[in-house]
Amino acid sequence: MATDNVLWRIVRPVKKKLNFAMVLSVGSTLLTIANLIILSYLINALYTGDTTQILYLFGMMILCVVISYVLRLKSFDVSHYAAFDLEAILRKNISSHLAKLPLGFLTETGSGALTKILNEDVRLLHGFVADSTPLFVRTYAFPVVTLVALFWFDYRVALVCLAILIVGLGFLALAMKNKTEVTHQFNKAKEDINVAVIEYVQAMPVVRVFDGGEKSFVRYESALQRYLSIITLWFKENGLNAKLSMFILNPLPTFIILLVLGTYWFQEGSLSFVSFVASLLLGTGMIESILPYRSLTNVISRAAISSKRIEELLAVEPLASSGEQTSVSDTTISFESVSFTYPGREDKALDNISFTVKPGTFTAITGASGAGKSTVARLLPRFWDVNQGQIKLGDTDIRNLKPEVLLDTISFVFQDNFIFSDTIANNIRMGAEEASIEEVMEAAKAAQIHDFIMQLPDGYETLVKERGNNFSGGQKQRLAIARAILRNKPVLILDEVTSFSDTENELLLMCAFRNLMKDKTVIMIAHRLETIKNADQIIVMDKGRISEIGNHDQLAANNGIYHAMWQSYTQARNWHIKSDK
Repeated sequence: MATDNVLWRIVRPVKKKLNFAMVLSVGSTLLTIANLIILSYLINALYTGDTTQILYLFGMMILCVVISYVLRLKSFDVSHYAAFDLEAILRKNISSHLAKLPLGFLTETGSGALTKILNEDVRLLHGFVADSTPLFVRTYAFPVVTLVALFWFDYRVALVCLAILIVGLGFLALAMKNKTEVTHQFNKAKEDINVAVIEYVQAMPVVRVFDGGEKSFVRYESALQRYLSIITLWFKENGLNAKLSMFILNPLPTFIILLVLGTYWFQEGSLSFVSFVASLLLGTGMIESILPYRSLTNVISRAAISSKRIEELLAVEPLASSGEQTSVSDTTISFESVSFTYPGREDKALDNISFTVKPGTFTAITGASGAGKSTVARLLPRFWDVNQGQIKLGDTDIRNLKPEVLLDTISFVFQDNFIFSDTIANNIRMGAEEASIEEVMEAAKAAQIHDFIMQLPDGYETLVKERGNNFSGGQKQRLAIARAILRNKPVLILDEVTSFSDTENELLLMCAFRNLMKDKTVIMIAHRLETIKNADQIIVMDKGRISEIGNHDQLAANNGIYHAMWQSYTQARNWHIKSDK
């Protein structure tokens, strides 16, 4: 199958080690079969009372057991070393590839999906390489070699075992029909359950307040019901075939059949005693070796799905860069006839927009939700590339800059800033790891967060909890501002950074912004018009187009969108609830 081809392409870097492990495992298997044959002759020698043969055969058995065990352990070591090598290679390749992908792709794909690939899928392939070697040999090599040995002893016994094998595998094939589709539905149902559980747990405060947790639990319950219905349907359609295959491909029924037939042939003199014993040992061993077949197919199927996801991720085109420019001297930002449509959508997010931001000036972009404000901010650091037109830094198209040069020119403060599970100092140092603790503290002071940090038990060495859950939104915002101040890049993009502002921290944020924006080329995306009154230039967006450009006084005097927004804003600021008393 195509998915199997993907699997073997992914494990190609460790193919030699995997093949060597297979050879060692085959050698161990051959010695195991040889041991069964020797045991047959040993039992025959005990039956006839040949003491010399007994000692010789017993010594041979011990030798075969020791060598087989050594080969098996060596095969185990080689396959596990190969698994660790593959895991390291895949993690390195995927991480390196992710660093080259457009940031927009990473944002849209989501951390959950990427984490699943980097952790779960890679770990599953590790398990496949480490554990599949003995399963492959046992499932394929053992039955073939055993069947050849049975034909050498007695063709009738071999044909009986072959018939049992064919019938059992036939029922197994029927049980596994439509396996690919069922597996896909099964995995999808499991993912739906996981998503529903995570959503339910993470949203627990809201859920408990608004519906007591009862209605929101319906989503999890329905996902569980879909999962149960898939399993029930499979058992209803294929359960009987699965049970029959498990019964037939079982050593005990085979042993009974061979015992009855072998006794009959032995008593009539057409089957020697040694062949009789060998048929019981080898026949049951051959059937028993088929038992892992289903487990192996499941392992291969899951590994193939993981391989496909990894290959699809590695096939995503990295951020194109045709230029060799290694520095930026002019921070004039120019959007020239830029149009952009998000991948997978038809409507334009931006439609033929043009504007210029001069070095050291403050440009604000505002407008209704969905007007294209954040898209403008994200195109500058190349989260995506424009479909038409060009964006320039100075006289250079940003696509002709090396990505690392472009990103080293820009600091970006997001609406929702990611805080790592590390010390506060190291969080502020991100992007400026060589900074001293004194420089970190100066940046924190400028960001109006130093006093808060010093109140913590461990100060700057305080460990941040998962995603900064032990900090408020405003505190995380000021940590991000401290991070940007420390990096001190000439171009600064602020995306809805006042969204967490409240009465208590609004003044602190404004002071932090003033310190952050000194001597920089600034683009701020904002809804709160009070924060952009002093901007050198305000761009008003409407449905992906530029509606107005000017400063606050100019736009407020016009009878346009900004004038209406300012009127609504001032009315909202003056509104208050009156008491009926």
